[in-house]
Amino acid sequence: MKAIMLMFDTLNRHMLPPYGCDWIHAPNFRRLAEKTVTFDRAYVGSMPCMPARRELQTGRHNFLHRSWGPMEPFDDSMPELLKKNGVYTHIVTDHQHYWEDGGGTYHSRYSSFELIRGQEGDPWKGQVEEPELPDMVAMKEMRPFIRQDWINRQYIREEKDFPQAQTMEKGLEFIRHNREADRWFIQIETFDPHEPFYAPQAYRDLYPHEYDGKHFDWPPYGPVKETKEEVAHVRYEYAALLSMCDHYLGKVLDTMDELDLWKDTMLIVNTDHGYLLGEHDWWAKTIMPFYNEIAHIPLFIWDPRSGVRNERRESLVQTIDLAPTLIKFFGLDIPPDTQGKDLERTIARDEAVREAALFGLHGAHVNVTDGRYVYMRAPVSKDNTPLYNYTLMPTHMRSRFSVQELQEISLQAPFSFTKGVQTMKIRAAGYSHYHAFGTLLYDLQKDPYQQEPLTEHPDLEQRMIGLMKQLMAENDAPAEQYARLGIL
Repeated sequence: MKAIMLMFDTLNRHMLPPYGCDWIHAPNFRRLAEKTVTFDRAYVGSMPCMPARRELQTGRHNFLHRSWGPMEPFDDSMPELLKKNGVYTHIVTDHQHYWEDGGGTYHSRYSSFELIRGQEGDPWKGQVEEPELPDMVAMKEMRPFIRQDWINRQYIREEKDFPQAQTMEKGLEFIRHNREADRWFIQIETFDPHEPFYAPQAYRDLYPHEYDGKHFDWPPYGPVKETKEEVAHVRYEYAALLSMCDHYLGKVLDTMDELDLWKDTMLIVNTDHGYLLGEHDWWAKTIMPFYNEIAHIPLFIWDPRSGVRNERRESLVQTIDLAPTLIKFFGLDIPPDTQGKDLERTIARDEAVREAALFGLHGAHVNVTDGRYVYMRAPVSKDNTPLYNYTLMPTHMRSRFSVQELQEISLQAPFSFTKGVQTMKIRAAGYSHYHAFGTLLYDLQKDPYQQEPLTEHPDLEQRMIGLMKQLMAENDAPAEQYARLGIL
């Protein structure tokens, strides 16, 4: 048995043809849906990029205990568990966060890995002099990353130079080289279609439109202040990059056809989260509540054991379910600390694995959905306290914890999943801007675009709070999270 995970970053469900989009050029995503089971109720868990990958490996949420950070010593890593039990694991990725401070213990869990450089602000090519930048929509807060991105782009001209193209080439190289071998898992993971939306001209030509404004392929993280023309333009830029992803998805499907891998190879096509391209008058993610455009994600799985294809599934699933599904696929026991569920029977006959799903970002809203309603609980205190990081690996995304942050460390009694290990308890900074949004409740059946939050539904709110508290307890959430949210 073999398994392939093809993972795209920031893949918008609502912009894929199998989920109803009629203007994106993505024929291979249509083809993918015909060859797999398409999940209609897949949701994120821990947000954003590396927290999502931590739960992808561990099968359990982490956002209630700490912010963005590395794998912890007590974490059960799916690729490492496979590796230790005779399954060769390999990752090829251009996702630059893997080689930053906050992601440094992920790729080394695999038997081998290939890292492709040059995406976004990856500090790849060195240049002392300032690059020549075009007149672009203002993004002052991102200036250092834009500078590096434009240095990198000098070396990314032809399609073969693009990190995604190289990532897919190296992934297919592994598949071809090991096609006769058994018991291997490869994760082919590209940063695209994450911003900046830089794609070869051939894909941009798929979306002709009139635009004579400033250069704009990298939206800011914040409210929409741009013109209608700028908003439309950047959506086309995203669409072009998505069409590039579709093209290379097609190469993976072609290779599976050519080598007859469908008979014994699981295929998972997934993402970490979606993205706002002006919906709700916001750009990007993490600052605003996690509307469906961000939290409701696409997921496609082919399982050769059941052979079910071209069907849809309504069961509520999450990223935490992927690790146990792969572990069981290779005949291994799921670690006891895993929260996710094996999806074998869900794929085969839509058997439900949960009543509700929990998701969120450390220090922000805590969210719960039962598939119809979604409840977004905001912090109740103005300073968003109490809030702590629980960790043995004190690093942020691109830095270590500062000396100031480490002045008041205490030891926390072991959580249920830390295997008897105490962690550091470190005061964390909250996201005070979430108070501006408040607590929100939506009926996704009647209001799928989340335009009208429900009010004066106390019984429904109490039911959703009950589901939230149950899932938080199952995650062994710190006591102060309940206090922060006012749901003691």
